[in-house]
Amino acid sequence: MYAERVLSGMRPTGSLHLGHYHGVLKNWVKLQHEYPCLFFVADWHALTTQYDDPHGIANSAWEMVIDWLAAGVDPEKATLFIQSQVPEHAELHLLMSMMTPLGWLERVPTYKDQQEKLSNKDLSTYGFLGYPLLMSADILIYRADKVPVGEDQIPHVEITRELARRFNHMYGREPGFEEKAKEAVAKLGSKNKRSFEHLRTRFQQEGDANALEQARTLIHEAQSLSHVDRERLSGYLTGAGKQILVEPGYLLTEASKMPGLDGQKMSKSYGNTITLREDEASVTQKVKRMPTDPSRVRRTDVGDPDKCPVWQLHQVYSDDACKDWVQKGCRSAGIGCLECKQPVIDGILKEQAPMRERAQMYLDKPSLVREILAEGNKKAGVLARETMRDVREAMGLSYR
Repeated sequence: MYAERVLSGMRPTGSLHLGHYHGVLKNWVKLQHEYPCLFFVADWHALTTQYDDPHGIANSAWEMVIDWLAAGVDPEKATLFIQSQVPEHAELHLLMSMMTPLGWLERVPTYKDQQEKLSNKDLSTYGFLGYPLLMSADILIYRADKVPVGEDQIPHVEITRELARRFNHMYGREPGFEEKAKEAVAKLGSKNKRSFEHLRTRFQQEGDANALEQARTLIHEAQSLSHVDRERLSGYLTGAGKQILVEPGYLLTEASKMPGLDGQKMSKSYGNTITLREDEASVTQKVKRMPTDPSRVRRTDVGDPDKCPVWQLHQVYSDDACKDWVQKGCRSAGIGCLECKQPVIDGILKEQAPMRERAQMYLDKPSLVREILAEGNKKAGVLARETMRDVREAMGLSYR
């Protein structure tokens, strides 16, 4: 049995924008108060599409982590680290590549989708084909049971679950597993032993998920069991053998409701972004220049907020009273477009103010960011080495 743990990462793309904040970082800030969290810089993943020009990755990583800290991610509550500084990610990826069917990788929806979107790049590389496996290794190396994802990323968690199951099935059958598992059951005491066997039967014969949870709780609360016995019983319960890698679940996050300056999704590729720490004058100018309802050519023309990109930003930043003022004022030509934009400007600047303030400390003293990541790399390394010790032993590679 393993503790609850959340894992999430981001490719280093440089300064983050408000779409990243509303789509990912706000959720990270919330999760760090609820679970032990690991958040990592996915620099090896950046290489899958940026292998021909990797020199900007490190600088982008520093900028991105400052944005995480500015958004409120707290290194005292979450572990922040860099993927490539924990080499066990690569070792697990390599060992799992020996048992991963090629078809599993080719069927990941984003594989063909990204090849079409990035048609200007040669993505017929092993690294690109294998990136879902590296993503799985990132999760499994920490035995993370919770991965925050959007709907489009659910297939990545599903393949990770399948790979963990396949690995445990292939390598989790230690010699004499059944006898050792039954010995562990006996250590539960006669009353708990009967309960465990009854719950195991209910789960394996009827697929009763409630019985599975009750049995897992029973294992978790048993003081008489060693770490190894808990692993054995967990595998014996599900019929999978000794549980070496944990099958993760996903925490579904809402899609970012942050529109870009042109009404499309906020994205660097559309050139419609506002960065987290963009200066006030630039934010003000960008919003003032936003397109509005094309039917409002003159100040006296009536408009329709539903046809105006600025209205989408009011959905994010304005309260009900302000939105009512916009609806009535726009439809009656009682307010002009510049008046309508001012509450949005005020809302964005108010949101950014604490971010700029938090970031300043790290901009003044960049060594603080390096210290945070060095500490996080160490903590992540300890967890990763624990997993790899068990993986090597299960595969007969411990050489002891």
